[in-house]
Amino acid sequence: MGLLKSLFTNCANPQGRMGRAMLKFMNLCHAPLTNWGLKHIDFQDGWTMLDIGCGGGATLRRLLKRSDGSRVYGIDISEESVAKAKKVNEKALGKQVFVQQGSAESLPYEDGMFDLVTAVETVYFWPNLPGCFAEVLRVLKSGGRFAIMVEVVSADSKWSDLVDGMKSYSPEQLEKMLLEAGFVQTEIHRKKPTYATIIGTKK
Repeated sequence: MGLLKSLFTNCANPQGRMGRAMLKFMNLCHAPLTNWGLKHIDFQDGWTMLDIGCGGGATLRRLLKRSDGSRVYGIDISEESVAKAKKVNEKALGKQVFVQQGSAESLPYEDGMFDLVTAVETVYFWPNLPGCFAEVLRVLKSGGRFAIMVEVVSADSKWSDLVDGMKSYSPEQLEKMLLEAGFVQTEIHRKKPTYATIIGTKK
């Protein structure tokens, strides 16, 4: 149990050999949720997009394929994640893909920079969630969208006990926080057994 807890706690901030193993695991296991969630976005060519908590960088590749001529940015609090995301996107790095270390609580980007911001299986670990959502709103263009994709959708999930620093939210809780942050036209999409995508639009 101790080893399992140690492994999954690396979801929040992957470090060392175990963190690298977790990043490979996440790139594979998050694919079905991410691909399903992105179907709810009406992608346009030439978009500028940001993936917060980009982990191993697989979502950056998926975003790039859905918008011709796009620029995709990734940010993650983990140094291991940043290194892995850069390696996975090596061919496009510095041209169409840009990855750096940082926190959702203080995004190092200009106001109104992005058409789309995504967060896949990561909001569980964000500190001060209302403040983070306000930061996402700030960096979005008018009409830009924020898509949160989660698989743990119960506020009292057993995963919260297994993974240190993890806090689970229901889709309705996340939608309420988006509205309180100033997002409009929120929507919730669900897929059995537990997939959910919560989307908010900036006015």
